[in-house]
Amino acid sequence: MQRIMGYMRKAIQEYGMIEPGDRIAVGISGGKDSIALAAGLAGLQKFIGIPFQLVGVTLDPGWNGQRTDYGPIGQMCESMGMAYHVLETEIGPIVFEAREESNPCSLCARMRRGYLYSFAKSLGCNKIALGHHYDDVIETILMGMLYGSQIQTMMPKLHSTNFPGMELIRPMYLIREADIKTWRDVNGLHFIQCACKFTDSCTTCGNEENRSKRAEIKELIQTLKAKNPEVEAHIFRSVENVNVDTVIAYKKHGKKISFLEEYGHAGPAE
Repeated sequence: MQRIMGYMRKAIQEYGMIEPGDRIAVGISGGKDSIALAAGLAGLQKFIGIPFQLVGVTLDPGWNGQRTDYGPIGQMCESMGMAYHVLETEIGPIVFEAREESNPCSLCARMRRGYLYSFAKSLGCNKIALGHHYDDVIETILMGMLYGSQIQTMMPKLHSTNFPGMELIRPMYLIREADIKTWRDVNGLHFIQCACKFTDSCTTCGNEENRSKRAEIKELIQTLKAKNPEVEAHIFRSVENVNVDTVIAYKKHGKKISFLEEYGHAGPAE
């Protein structure tokens, strides 16, 4: 956990994620990433030198019309001195029954995000912390390029567009997934598994058609790493070093700007 907390502290300081007086809702799904996030933030709270509050929050989607027992998470939060709240929702029945979505992940994500922001705000929080890590960032960059025809990244923090005054932060932005797995295995930890039937059917199916794009990206990265062990660091730094003088077009606040707009004035030169 010391290694995880070290990188978490670096990300918090480098990207200005936490400020004095913040009340942060920690999104806890029950998986390894969100549990590591909660444990790391609780540990940092004691010595980082910034006064802030933590509130653990979990959304129960009601998969298959059933409720999950999050008692173990509540006990963990209590042991860390963190308040904990569970919001029971009808996301599962809406996505799979009322809407009968053939590709439900997008709708589910939007609904979960809306519920999470609303719930966090009702608890007096001004920020939400999620457990996305370094590997998620790398994979998102490549997915955007290879499947979305765009260069973009998962940002370390964002302002909410629908909930004024709320921010989303990603304190594990610089933490490798391998470090989280090592922490899990060394401590013999076990986590609550996602009961989403769509996710289960996708991850247990081995044929090419049903494998997720993210799984394909993970395999691609491993292939590239075999020849270049630093490939992930290069991908990460590439979005820190974008030279807009050498791109055909880019977007700013939703507006597409072509290099031709400035070419006649002081355009690219050799």
